[in-house]
Amino acid sequence: MTLKECNPIKGVIPPISTIFLEDGTFDEVGMSRLIENLISRHVDGLFFLGTGGEFSQLSLSQRKEIAEFAVKKVDKRVPVLIGTGATSTDDVISLNEHAYSIGADAVVVINPYYLKLSEEKLLEHYHLIAKKSKLPILLYNFPALTGQDLSPDLVSSLVAEHQNIVGIKETVSDIGHVREMIIKTKKINPHFSVLCGFEDLLLNSLSLGGDGIISASGNFAPEWSTGLIHSYHEGDYEKVMSLQRHLVYIPEIYKLDTPFINVIKKAITLCGLEVSEKVLAPAHDLSEEKTEALISILKEVQLVKNS
Repeated sequence: MTLKECNPIKGVIPPISTIFLEDGTFDEVGMSRLIENLISRHVDGLFFLGTGGEFSQLSLSQRKEIAEFAVKKVDKRVPVLIGTGATSTDDVISLNEHAYSIGADAVVVINPYYLKLSEEKLLEHYHLIAKKSKLPILLYNFPALTGQDLSPDLVSSLVAEHQNIVGIKETVSDIGHVREMIIKTKKINPHFSVLCGFEDLLLNSLSLGGDGIISASGNFAPEWSTGLIHSYHEGDYEKVMSLQRHLVYIPEIYKLDTPFINVIKKAITLCGLEVSEKVLAPAHDLSEEKTEALISILKEVQLVKNS
């Protein structure tokens, strides 16, 4: 069976928050608690060192330390995806080699940020990475943060040339973009995975042929997304719509602060899991006023009980 035909990147894969102690060092105990909690809730994989994993605030050595811990802790119970995106092509290649050496299942590569690249240079960046990667690659499109979109045409050209580019995380709010991505990439490789990044697009994405979701709510409410996907495939559309009515509220929490990393960590603790809410500067703890607004939204969707 070829890599294209055994793509494990589908379903609900939380972009797991990295847990830190108050002094900013990596909190192995808290991280273990979050990992075990999510595996017990039957997620389909775990994505470490993404946006919520605060990769952009970490050195390469710190990223490798966390990646090694994650792979060892998960111990093959679910697929482990490691974020290896960087502004330097050489750094991405180095991190990919490290992920392979420690036994990760796939890497997630966001496009370079800060320096705007021509399409030609962006394609070359990914060509070099794909040619040297021994692991499956999930592209990561988050134009609101990188300043540059991975267009369906660009992604399709990469998929046509590289068998190890097996999917994309589409963190865009435009369902039309997701639709075009699904149609164009799956025409080339029917097993290519397209996973949306926002909860309110999950149902539409599935109906268009999408494969799942990688969204921050997976850290504190994965059952909604796993339940919706399962109910959709079982044809229980009454349950689908019930869960959809909850999921559509979630993107509202992302508007509470910028970046919203602190919002997610606060939501994790509000929903009952005791972990440190420490975030790395320049992000800061969520203010009391914004915490109250978060609680209000979580009560609206019955994740936090009314007192």
